[in-house]
Amino acid sequence: MKFYCTYLNNFKFAHNKQQLRNKQSFNTTKKMGSSQLEPKIFACTQSQILALNIAENYGVKLGNVNVLKFSDGEFQPAFMDSVRGRRIFIVGSTFPTADNLMEMLLMLDAAKRASARHITAVIPYFGWARQDRKDRPRVAIGAKLVANLIQTAGATRIMTLDLHADQIQGFFEKPVDHLYASSMFLPYIKSLNLENLTIASPDMGGSKRAYAYSKYLESDVVICYKQRLKANIISTMELIGDVKDRHVIVVDDMIDTGGTLTKAADLMMEEGALSVRAICTHPILSGNAYERIEKSKLLELIVSDTIPLKRESSKIKVVSCAPLFADVMHKVHTNTSISGQFLM
Repeated sequence: MKFYCTYLNNFKFAHNKQQLRNKQSFNTTKKMGSSQLEPKIFACTQSQILALNIAENYGVKLGNVNVLKFSDGEFQPAFMDSVRGRRIFIVGSTFPTADNLMEMLLMLDAAKRASARHITAVIPYFGWARQDRKDRPRVAIGAKLVANLIQTAGATRIMTLDLHADQIQGFFEKPVDHLYASSMFLPYIKSLNLENLTIASPDMGGSKRAYAYSKYLESDVVICYKQRLKANIISTMELIGDVKDRHVIVVDDMIDTGGTLTKAADLMMEEGALSVRAICTHPILSGNAYERIEKSKLLELIVSDTIPLKRESSKIKVVSCAPLFADVMHKVHTNTSISGQFLM
């Protein structure tokens, strides 16, 4: 009986001591919070270089991801670092081919199943965004479909740059940080010290962006009115506004085949412009875009690194978006306002 009482007292003492340890550990964890742990940044294959630059600007190491590839083209990404209870950022532009989108979806699903607490899909270039509405019968709204897939896969937040259409934010039920490239392009424009500056839009749809730039730079605006025979093929183009003896900068969210931009540059030079530059956030540059740019009267094409260039060109200058994303990601992690990034 005496032995039993001693054993019971020792058990109660040990149990109380363990409870105290657990309580202290819980209070410490609660005080730190998962938000105080360093976030982890991972990269999809197509955005490795950009993600590495973002991680360096943020001040953390890029997380390790292993992609197992099968002979039939199927692939399976796997995180080599633990993500349990952490905030993670997965960086990957979703430009075609569809493998780039699929890799993002698989990584989001893997993060969700590995118990990551916050999963932010950092999509510098949001692919399929040109399919944002039914512009003719019996077509899909691809941007809405992609938004649904990203949310279902596990994203708790989306971060992107210069969406093709602002209303795409409404396709998501999760928070969307829609950043504007103007915050990194405007300092470059000002560094050119151009007199008689005019901002131009290559079409009617981009007039809002052009007016936002012109307001900040206190410059004039001209707009190109174009009509298409079909996608990527222009039938006619007219200029609304005067460019004579002006240095013109055309602003757009993307450049694909380069047909619109190079045609607009040639037209403006014919109308008496002193020089024509272009700022396009996303350098898709498909088809014979590089040849068109080289042969055109464009003095310079300024782009970001949301999509890696296929080749170098003397006319193309890249302004990295890595510092912008790193800054916003840090503010999101520390629950700091990011409204200062919205110059437009």
